[in-house]
Amino acid sequence: MKINLSSDVVNQLSLVGAAAIIILTVFVAGKYIKQMKTDTATGELSEENWDGIGEYKNPLPLGWALSYVGTMIWAIWYWLFSPYAVNAYSQIGEYNDEVKTYNSNFEKKWANPSADTLMGMGEGVYLVNCAPCHGIAGDGIDGKAQGFDQRMTKEQVLAVIKNGQNSLHYAMGPMPAGMASGADADAIAAWIAGGMKGEKPASFAACASCHGDDGKGNGGTAPNLAEYGDTLVNHVLNNGKTGSIGTMPSFKGRLTDVQQKAVATYLRSLQEK
Repeated sequence: MKINLSSDVVNQLSLVGAAAIIILTVFVAGKYIKQMKTDTATGELSEENWDGIGEYKNPLPLGWALSYVGTMIWAIWYWLFSPYAVNAYSQIGEYNDEVKTYNSNFEKKWANPSADTLMGMGEGVYLVNCAPCHGIAGDGIDGKAQGFDQRMTKEQVLAVIKNGQNSLHYAMGPMPAGMASGADADAIAAWIAGGMKGEKPASFAACASCHGDDGKGNGGTAPNLAEYGDTLVNHVLNNGKTGSIGTMPSFKGRLTDVQQKAVATYLRSLQEK
């Protein structure tokens, strides 16, 4: 591919600058090499000497003095007043500003996405960020991580009832351990794992006070037990969660609001399948 340098001002300036530096270097080097061959030391010797080696009291060359003063002035300007001054610029800060600008433009572009758009976006985000642990098909890789074909398994519900839950930071606060036990806990777990179909066990009343009578989270103040609602997915992505194969990290700041909504939409489609 042939590059037309004449259309690129930056390249032109770079070439001119490089040529000027080469010419000046050759000229200055030649001048001082010639001067070293012909010049003899003259002037008044200073009184101090080191092992018989003394220095002449010759004035500093004007060019050197101006270069030194100019360098000091430039350094002060660079550190205090330039766009790259101390505390005024950093590559990390520039990157963060670019990410914020991109995310803002992304949110504006997809402020009102269609259902198809959310599905496509959610699938893309899921395959990149979630599939390595949860499986491409959302099956949890043979039970090693959360599968999305159902909201919760019976074993998962029993574990939460027994141990409580304090990682998702809902408005209702942490769920205490031991809300039910024995046959009551078993009935609750079986009903939730079965998709909340059939007759609701009377013992679910202990859960309904926070999760709502329908188990959908009481307006977002507690986790949704029925499906992967937008609020539930948002809390999990932003706070992380302890799972079967380790702790799921927080994705806070890595996904925009619309991307999180898209993930929730895609997870609900897996549950429906």
